[in-house]
Amino acid sequence: MLTAIAIKNYRSILDLKAPLSNLTVITGPNGSGKSNFYKALRLLAETAQGGVVQSLAKEGGLSSTFWAGPEKLSRAMRQGDVPVQGGPRQDTVKLQLGFASDEFGYAVTFGLPTPSSRTAFSLDPEIKQESIWVGDVARPASTLVERRGPVIKIREGRSWKVIHEHVASFDSMFDCVADPVLAPEVMQLRDDIRRWRFYDHFRTDKDAPARQAQLGTRTPVLSQDGHDLAAAIQTIIEIGDHDLLHASIEDAFPGARVTINHHEDGRFSLAFQQEGLLRPLHASELSDGTLRYLLLVAALLTPRPPSLMVLNEPETSLHPDLLPALARLIIKVSAQTQVWVVSHASRLIAALNKDEACHSIELEKELGSTQINGQGMLDEPPWHWPG
Repeated sequence: MLTAIAIKNYRSILDLKAPLSNLTVITGPNGSGKSNFYKALRLLAETAQGGVVQSLAKEGGLSSTFWAGPEKLSRAMRQGDVPVQGGPRQDTVKLQLGFASDEFGYAVTFGLPTPSSRTAFSLDPEIKQESIWVGDVARPASTLVERRGPVIKIREGRSWKVIHEHVASFDSMFDCVADPVLAPEVMQLRDDIRRWRFYDHFRTDKDAPARQAQLGTRTPVLSQDGHDLAAAIQTIIEIGDHDLLHASIEDAFPGARVTINHHEDGRFSLAFQQEGLLRPLHASELSDGTLRYLLLVAALLTPRPPSLMVLNEPETSLHPDLLPALARLIIKVSAQTQVWVVSHASRLIAALNKDEACHSIELEKELGSTQINGQGMLDEPPWHWPG
C-alpha cells in the first residue's frame, strides 16, 4: 500500500507531501489542483510503462509543466507583506515525483536536456535521477538502487555495484533492469506500478463502445474505455464475486438485475432487467448514469484486484441518489485494494467519509500554489528527496 506521495514543481504544485490510506479521497473546489494531483500519479505510473517522456510531451513538454511561480513562496509573500516576485534561482529547475509504500519507496527527477547539436530531440525531458529505498524515508543507508544520469548502481552489502553505465536519458531504470536476481527490488516495484489502474471519464454517448455488442472473451480487468463491459460482467459472474455484483446493482436500482446475452457469432451484449418492465433494456437504451454506474461496478469488482485503483470524478453523469450506493461499494473494495477517489461531489465524499479508514485530502490554492487545507508541517508524512 502507498503510504505517502510527494510532488515538487509540477504545474500548480510547488511542493506537496500527502499521507495516504487504503481509501483516500482527494477533493477541493474547481481550480484547486485536483487534476494536477491526479496527473502526477499517472506520470509516476508511466515511468514503469515506458511512456513517461511521451506523456510529458503531450502536456506541452517539460518546461510547460513546471511550476510557474517563484522558486519559493516566503512567509512575507504569504502574509501579503511583500508582492509575489521571483529572484535569482538557487536550484536547478526540475520536476520531482515520488512515493513511499509499505515495502519500497521510489523517486524520479526530470530535468531539461543539456543543449547539444548532436540530436534533433533537444526539447525531450531527461530522467536525471531515480532511487529505490526501503522504509518510509530515503536515506543513504536505506537506498537499494540508484540511478544518476546514465549510470545505475545497486547496493551489495556496504558497497555499490554498477550494473548499467549507458542508460538513455529518456529511459527509466524500469526499462533497463530486468534481472530478478541482481535487482529484485526493481522488478517487484515495476510489476506493482504496472498493476495500478486508472479509470477516468468512461464514454456513455450513443456511440460509446460499452453500448455495442462486442466479441466475448474472458475479461478479468475492464478496459479503460469500457468496450468489454459485457464480457467483464460475465467474467465476474463466473469467477468473481457475483453476489456482490448483484447486491451492488440492487443497492442502486432496487429490483434490477443484469444478465449477459450470448450471440451466435460470439459477441456479448448487456441486458438490464428493471422491476415493472416486461423486457430487459439493452445497453443502447440505458441512460448515461445507469451505464456509467455499471461500468464502475465492473471496474471495482475485477476478479484480478490491482494494488491501486484510481477513480477520477466517478460521479460524472450519476444521479445524486446513486452516489451512496457507489460509496458503499468503494468502501467494500478498499478492504482488499487501495482506492483513490478524486471528486467534488459532496454527497459521494460525505458517504465515503463515513468509513473510519477513509482519509480525506482537501486541496486549496494559496498564491496559485496547491496546498492541503489545514496541513501543518507536523501533519506532513516523513519525506526526504534522494540526493
